[in-house]
Amino acid sequence: MRQTPEQILKTYFGYDSFRPMQREIIDSILQGKDTVVLMPTGGGKSLCYQIPALLKEGTAIIVSPLISLMKDQIDALRANGINAAALNSSNSESTNIAIRTACEKGEIKLLYVSPEKLLSEAEWIQMRIEVSLFAIDEAHCISQWGHDFRPEYTRLGALRELFPEVPIIALTATADKVTKSDILEQLNLREPAQFIGSFDRPNLSLDIKRGYSTKEKMRVIMEMIERQRGESGIIYCLKRTTTEEVAEKLRSKGIATGIYHAGLSASARNKVQEDFINDRITVVVATIAFGMGIDKSNVRYIVHYNLPKSIESFYQEIGRAGRDGLPSETLLFFNVQDLIVLRNFAEESGQKDINNERLNRMQEYAEARVCRRRILLNYFGEITDRACCNCDVCHTPPQYFDGTILVQQALSAIKRCNENIGIFMLIDILKGVVSEEAQKRGYTQIKTFGVGRNVPARDWKDYILQMLQMGFIEIAYNDNRHLRITPLGEDILFSRRTAELATIVREEPVKKKRKAIKETPAAPKKAEAGTLDSILLELLRIQRKRIATENNWPAYVVLSDKTLHELATKKPVTLEAFSDIHGIGKHKLEMYGETFISIIKDYLSK
Repeated sequence: MRQTPEQILKTYFGYDSFRPMQREIIDSILQGKDTVVLMPTGGGKSLCYQIPALLKEGTAIIVSPLISLMKDQIDALRANGINAAALNSSNSESTNIAIRTACEKGEIKLLYVSPEKLLSEAEWIQMRIEVSLFAIDEAHCISQWGHDFRPEYTRLGALRELFPEVPIIALTATADKVTKSDILEQLNLREPAQFIGSFDRPNLSLDIKRGYSTKEKMRVIMEMIERQRGESGIIYCLKRTTTEEVAEKLRSKGIATGIYHAGLSASARNKVQEDFINDRITVVVATIAFGMGIDKSNVRYIVHYNLPKSIESFYQEIGRAGRDGLPSETLLFFNVQDLIVLRNFAEESGQKDINNERLNRMQEYAEARVCRRRILLNYFGEITDRACCNCDVCHTPPQYFDGTILVQQALSAIKRCNENIGIFMLIDILKGVVSEEAQKRGYTQIKTFGVGRNVPARDWKDYILQMLQMGFIEIAYNDNRHLRITPLGEDILFSRRTAELATIVREEPVKKKRKAIKETPAAPKKAEAGTLDSILLELLRIQRKRIATENNWPAYVVLSDKTLHELATKKPVTLEAFSDIHGIGKHKLEMYGETFISIIKDYLSK
């Protein structure tokens, strides 16, 4: 009798229930439908095709852009007792031959390939393999509008013609409407079922520091590393030289740090990645070239030393923290200098308009006075009116004042200009700047010209951004980015509602006094029943590391941090109780159950 998806989920992956939408996505694939899955990093995309692959006859072909990402997923699958392999250039020819033979015998359920390898092997696949499904991972790479466009992905449109009866699943963590439409078109998908998961990652804290100097940045980073002592983190920098400077400062303070950027040799980059995955280094300072190949579940903090170029990039990068669901920190430093550099990049790119627009939205997020998670979710089309209580704005809410008059002044100017102006012209009108264009268009004659001359221009910009973020106005991107008044804005303009604005505070970095270090810390004690026992947790981590080293796996592949935390809290002493722990499937129960139970029993007996 064929197993159900729920039975597969528990048997192989050790989970008792699906996350939202996973079951519906699996059903779509099992019904043979082309399927598009837009789900954030850490949202559980892989299970959406891995479980159908185990339930369907034949071999699932998984298209992945990086060898390191393939290896990570294959290690995790094998650790769960699932036969998976990859055909790629890092294998010897004899290994690839053995993998092909195993596929032909139906012994491999998931075969990972690069886009190039898939097309070069297409004839062999057609002739010799029963293909259950194609899963295109990191599908945004197929779109020229995507933040990580890869030309080799564009050839994947041939799959529908070569394999007309095989369902194609496209999966990505970040894609705006334009990119998603391009994915559908490029892959020639047939009436695909589309699933957009929640982008809310409540375990990630969101924090922004504005206008910090290099010295202040390093102080804050060191404080974060100290809070997360021994945990893994990634620091993203805009330039290669910055990665090297930051890494050198961390190393001088005794932090095991690696550098990753495109200027290094492939072997050097691979070594840093391997060292990070296997916890030989705790911090990687990198350009955006680092991260797509990382499936590491226990990254505890992400720092953006510089402003990212888009919300898509930012969201994917912070999504590499806390994939196991445990609390994790994210921090973004924002300086005007970064904005200037990125603006130059956008102007010189082949997609000037769209890159500038994406940078504008990133700037708006960084300058926001309202809940940051709310802005992120709204950006991805997940409308929410609730504050998250886990971002810097929620933790230290700004002071508000009745800004109805200021908002009405701005909205009146927009209305009197027939909603035919952008932000900078609006500011000029409010300030009473007699520019050539304002005179030419007759704006110097309108009633509201100069009505806000007593408010500094940079404050007007801040207030207008607040108005945008609160939904009083919107930008018509398809009409020269002119401002439009929303129905909510109309209510304020005509005094049917009032508007509050956040008081502008120009942030100045303040040094925090160091806490005195106790010379004789109290000896650690066993935790009370039902609470996390940090001593036991460390013993479990040591055993996990031993197993990982023996198998040449990353530690989190053996058992996730979330699983270890639950073990160190519930302290199971029987196999039955051990099997009820999050992430313990049948294979891991048989492989590791007795070992970890023995450690727990021994600890409790002392």
